[in-house]
Amino acid sequence: MMALIFYALQLCAQHKFPQLVEEDSIGFTSIFDGETLNDWEGDPTYWRVEDGNIIGEVTSETLLKRNSFLIWRGGQPADFELKLEYKVSKSGNSGINYRSVEVEDTPHALKGYQCDIDGGGRWSGQNYEERGRKFLALRGQFSQIKNQTEPQAYGTIGDKDDLLEFINDEDWNICHIIVRDNTMVHIINGQVMSVVIDNDEENRKNKGLIGVQVHTGPPMTIAYRNIRLKEY
Repeated sequence: MMALIFYALQLCAQHKFPQLVEEDSIGFTSIFDGETLNDWEGDPTYWRVEDGNIIGEVTSETLLKRNSFLIWRGGQPADFELKLEYKVSKSGNSGINYRSVEVEDTPHALKGYQCDIDGGGRWSGQNYEERGRKFLALRGQFSQIKNQTEPQAYGTIGDKDDLLEFINDEDWNICHIIVRDNTMVHIINGQVMSVVIDNDEENRKNKGLIGVQVHTGPPMTIAYRNIRLKEY
């Protein structure tokens, strides 16, 4: 595990992950067939497949009272890498959940770690725990969480506004999430956005569900494609 932390530190210093996002696909398996939502479960009011993409859409007639997820039913990964592409509307708010659990008596709701995504760039790339401890690392932070303490940022990847320049507005972006033991790295378009080391033994999760989100708020659209998983 120390090797991954050292690796993450090196990558933060270099900013970019050379040849990590697109070129290196060894060991990855597609978990979205590009045509159907087989192995995925969500509210069909908000989720569909169109032109090879998973589309999450909220309209003025279908505004949400709570966040809703499309959940992958193919497993509950522990240590893994996840790669996908996403495009979000200007007013959109979404996220990629992992090591998550379903919320009792609340359909299509997840609790757990999330790589945040939004159209305005306020939150994109941060690590947010949905229905949990909330902000674990903002964009640009290298943070650590200890038992019964708030997350502490003890390293800087870069200025949050400077990092936003790596994210394409209303266009396709490549997201890469690396999860090993208690360390989580979020990368967008080859750029490290946040790193979390979770040493909170009481609250951290070691495995769980993967899901993608549509959020409360104004009408929005999020598209996902080329979703690939590599488990360790």
